[in-house]
Amino acid sequence: MRRPFALLAATLLTAALAVPASAADNDDGNEGFTINDPRITESSGLAASRQHPGVYWTHNDSDDGPYLYAVDGSTGDTVARLTLTGIGTPRDVEAISLGPGNRLFVADIGDNLGGTWPYVWIYELPEPKRLEDATVQATQYVVKYADGPRDAEAMVVHPRTGRVYLIDKHEDGGHLYEGPAKLSPKGDNVFRPIAPVELWTTDAALSPDGQDLAVRGYFGGIHYAWNGGKLERKGRLSVPLQGQGESVTYSADGSRLLFGSEGEQSGVVSRPAPGADESGSSGGPGSRADGGDSASGDGKGDSVKVGGAVVVAVLVAALFGLSRRRRKG
Repeated sequence: MRRPFALLAATLLTAALAVPASAADNDDGNEGFTINDPRITESSGLAASRQHPGVYWTHNDSDDGPYLYAVDGSTGDTVARLTLTGIGTPRDVEAISLGPGNRLFVADIGDNLGGTWPYVWIYELPEPKRLEDATVQATQYVVKYADGPRDAEAMVVHPRTGRVYLIDKHEDGGHLYEGPAKLSPKGDNVFRPIAPVELWTTDAALSPDGQDLAVRGYFGGIHYAWNGGKLERKGRLSVPLQGQGESVTYSADGSRLLFGSEGEQSGVVSRPAPGADESGSSGGPGSRADGGDSASGDGKGDSVKVGGAVVVAVLVAALFGLSRRRRKG
């Protein structure tokens, strides 16, 4: 994907000041890591495995093929690549989520044409019990929106019901869309708007207990109480400044939020999840769980440490440009 020129300043700043997590102090990846695989250049989604502790699933945005990558969070190395069969050629894969029964859901929902494709796709497959390169049969679902085509980059799957939700991407904020109770491989699966989302959304994640929704954008994030899909805003998330902030996932135990970015050797930054102990095992001194769209922090895995004035300058410049130029999906 080609990103707006307005993000260049943030990209250069992040690259120059990146502070990778120490593998020696990061046994499970929950403290953040760097994706080392040279094949992963546009990591656009992130999902923490439940049956393989410390492993995170990701994928490229586009121009890669039907592949998923399992990354060991303690080393940043790829431990398995899955090749999906039974689907067409992916167009713009933007998100990945884990549902009940260790089922992986992959969202091919981006729309480079600005919301003009009449349908998009979701793929479902079992998470392998063994981590090794393999070919896996996937089920393909055709997805349409009740109110017409739109661009989207965020998908969550409820950890208990397995129901799939999408959040569309709009400069003025979008909506949470609810899919059918069970997706069908035959015919269209129509998603309907059920709640507003006050952010230009690039990804979202549901907590393992299904009670909290974390929504991220390029420069900020919002924490919602799930409330059965009737979202209740609780506060802001502490989202790191990243060159192309694209993804977010809860750690498998729900204590951390991990934020990913596109680019070669991209960093995954860890922050305490809302409500986590700020001084205990999940956060560490100086970590913030309540939000405030901070680009710095003291927790391991933080990708940038800059003065407040520099952060403000970069954000203002980037947002000024973004308001005048529509991103591709």
